Amino acid sequence: MKRRFIIAAAAALAGWAGAASAATLDTIRQRGTLACGISQGFAGFSAPDSRGEFRGLDADYCRAIAAAVLGDATKVRFVTLTAQNRFTALQSGEIDVLLRNSTQTFLRGNTLGLRQLPVNFYDGQGFVVRRDANVQRVQDLDGATICVAQGTTHELNLNDTFRARNIRFQPVVFERIDTMYQAFFAGRCDAMTQDASALAGVIGTVAPDPAQFVVLAETISKEPLGPFVRNGDDAWANIVTSVHYALVEAEEYGVTQGNAERMAAESTDATVQRLLGRSGEFGSRLGLDNGWALAAIRSVGNYGEIFERNVGQASPLKLQRGLNGLWTSGGLMYAIPFR
Repeated sequence: MKRRFIIAAAAALAGWAGAASAATLDTIRQRGTLACGISQGFAGFSAPDSRGEFRGLDADYCRAIAAAVLGDATKVRFVTLTAQNRFTALQSGEIDVLLRNSTQTFLRGNTLGLRQLPVNFYDGQGFVVRRDANVQRVQDLDGATICVAQGTTHELNLNDTFRARNIRFQPVVFERIDTMYQAFFAGRCDAMTQDASALAGVIGTVAPDPAQFVVLAETISKEPLGPFVRNGDDAWANIVTSVHYALVEAEEYGVTQGNAERMAAESTDATVQRLLGRSGEFGSRLGLDNGWALAAIRSVGNYGEIFERNVGQASPLKLQRGLNGLWTSGGLMYAIPFR
């Protein structure tokens, strides 16, 4: 009797796990759109253009996932979220995936009921000051008022670092990022802290006179940014993870937005053939069409194209690849082998 109970319980658990694993993908297909959580306006990552369409690295990842799953990169409903409500929106099912420049941490990975997926941007927390303030390093901010966003890792890092270094400061905390930007450029704070990439973006796009401001070279933290999904849905987590790896692998093998179709038809490289669905059954392992990766790359390009267009040298941010370069160039972007 006990043995039959254990077998029945195991079967029930397996059935539940199978149902849970398909839940998000099925919901997206029934709905016909991907609900993607992004920031309310983060230059280079997710900000509306002159036509109101969201552009940026995070927005492009949303489109790549939609293309892989639905075959159409336009089938995305962008949900703008604050730092305070981003995780709740994912936990409640309001969104399918969170791509809101969110730092991955130990506690976030173990206490929120969420799963952290591969890092798609390596960053660090920095500071922006007025150029005429003659501030060269973080230690020079002793006694300063510092604008910081509420409910972020920046708030915690600021307190931890300044306390450890015996730097006196007065935090000025804001619930909304846009309000914080307005306050800083209006002179309410001596400095503002955020991810260094965000600070570079805000100087180039929001500052009334960009030449008056400078981002300090020193950073005080590690800020690995990447997607979050809900726990208990391994199939969906595998899909989002695989899209990221496909974009990175495409860059390494020279597959671009412009040549993806041709390479799918003509390349004799075994990895490229598997990546673009010409051989193997990689799509079926994910519950997708075998051309899922080709659709994603064709829609937004490979990782390098996404980076350069949104935050790199072809963008107002002009960021260097640095840690976000491919492993073959000394960076940390490394895709698992497509085999």
